Amino acid sequence: MEQEVKRSTKKMLMYFIVFSITMLFGGFISAYIVSSVGQYWVHITPPSLFVASNLIVIGASITLLLANKAIKSGDINKTKLFLMMALGLGLGFAYTQYSGWKVLESWGSGWNNRPTEFGVATSWNSIETLLEGSAVYGEDYEIKIDDESLIFDTETRELYAPNDPLKVDPITHKVKKLTNTSGGYLWVLIVVHMFHLALGLVYLLVNISRVHMGVINAENNVQIHTLGTYWHFLGGLWIILFFILFSV
Repeated sequence: MEQEVKRSTKKMLMYFIVFSITMLFGGFISAYIVSSVGQYWVHITPPSLFVASNLIVIGASITLLLANKAIKSGDINKTKLFLMMALGLGLGFAYTQYSGWKVLESWGSGWNNRPTEFGVATSWNSIETLLEGSAVYGEDYEIKIDDESLIFDTETRELYAPNDPLKVDPITHKVKKLTNTSGGYLWVLIVVHMFHLALGLVYLLVNISRVHMGVINAENNVQIHTLGTYWHFLGGLWIILFFILFSV
C-alpha cells in the first residue's frame, strides 16, 4: 500500500507540474493572439529546421513509450537503449531549435540596435531590421494588420496598406517606427519552452542513471511513466506553439 501511495503521489506531482506549465503558456498564447489585433504583425515562414523539430519531438515520445513498456516487462537493456535514443532525439531537437533561430537571425529577425528619439534602443526583431535583412517578403515573412497582408514593392522597398493596391501612399515610415511585438512574444515563448526542455533533458539523464544503478526496475518504474508524461507534454506544447506562431 505504501508503494502504491508513492506511485500515485509522483504521478499527481507531475500532473500538477504539467497543469502549471499549461496555465503559464496559456496566458502567453492568449496575450499573443489578443495583441495581434489592430497592430502591424510579422508572420514568419518557419525554417525547415523547425519542421524537422516536429518530427524529432514525436520520435522522442515514441521512444519513451517503448522505454516504459520495456521497464514494465523487466527488460533493463532495452529500457536503457530507448532512453538513450530519447536523449539523442532530445539533443537533436535542441540543436534544430537553435539552428532554426540562427536562420531567423540571419534574416534580420533577432536582437538589434535601432535609433529612436530617446537614443539607441535594443529590441528583438524590429520591423525595420527585418525589412532591411536578407529575408524575402512574401516568402520568408509577411507583415499583416488584422490578418491582411501589407503590399510590398520590391523595387522601391516601400510598404503600402492592403487597401492601396495602386501604391499611392507608402506607410513604410509609419511601420518602421513600431517594434514588432510579435517578435517579443516569439522570443519569450521559445525561451521559456527551451528552459523546460533543458529541465526535461536533466530529468531524462537522472532516470538513465537510476536505471543503470538498478533504482528503477520492473517493480519500481513510476519515474519512467512521469518522464514520458513530461516529454509527451513538451512535444505537444511545441507543436501547438509551432502552429500558433507560424500558421495563425
